[in-house]
Amino acid sequence: MSAEKGQEGDLQAVSVTIASDWRRRRRRWLMAIGAVLFLLLLLSLFFLVLVLTVFKPKTPRIDVLSSSLDGVSPRLTFPVIRIELNVSLNLRILISNQNHASFRHGTGETELSYRGMRVGEAELSPGEIPAMGSSVQQGRLTLQMDRMASDMGALARDVVAGEMAMESRAEVPGRVTFLGVFKKHIVAVSVCKFTVGVFDMKIRSQACKQKAKL
Repeated sequence: MSAEKGQEGDLQAVSVTIASDWRRRRRRWLMAIGAVLFLLLLLSLFFLVLVLTVFKPKTPRIDVLSSSLDGVSPRLTFPVIRIELNVSLNLRILISNQNHASFRHGTGETELSYRGMRVGEAELSPGEIPAMGSSVQQGRLTLQMDRMASDMGALARDVVAGEMAMESRAEVPGRVTFLGVFKKHIVAVSVCKFTVGVFDMKIRSQACKQKAKL
C-alpha cells in the first residue's frame, strides 16, 4: 500500500510540475504577444504623427517677385473711337515647395484678364523642385487687343482716366511623392490684381492671394 501511495504522490507531483510549467509558458506567450501588440500600437501612432505632420501635403506657394510693363502708351483717337494698344506684362514668379518631398510639376499657365475677359496667356516650364526648395520662372503676357474690342467704351473710359485694373492668374499642376509610395496631386494657384498706369506704363499697385486645388 505504501508503494502505491508513493507512486500516486509522484504522479501528482509530476502533474503539478507540468501544470506549473504550462502556466509559466502561457504567461510568457501572453507577455510576448502583449509586447508585440504594444510595439505595433507605438508604430501606428508614430506613422499617424508623420502623416499628420511631415507627410501632410502642403500646397506650393506661387509669389510674384516682380512685375513690369513693356510697350507703347495707348493712343485714343476721335471722333471715331479707336485705341492703339501694344503692352506686355512681364512677371517674375517664385514657386516654393513647402513639402518634405520633391514636387514634380507639369506645364503651368498664366493668364491675364481685363474686366473678366481673358486678354493674354503664357506658359510656365515643367520641372521638379526639391524638398523645401524653390524655382524662379519668367512669364510674359501680351495684351491681345482684339479680345478687348468687345467693350471698347469701358476701355476708352479707363484710358482717359489713366488707369486700368487687370488680373493675372497662375496655375501650376504637380505631384508630391513621399517615400516613393505616397502620392498626392496638387494644383498651386496664385491670383494677382494690378492697377496699371496707362500713360507712365507703370504698375501702381499689386495684391496677390494664394489658392489651392487638392
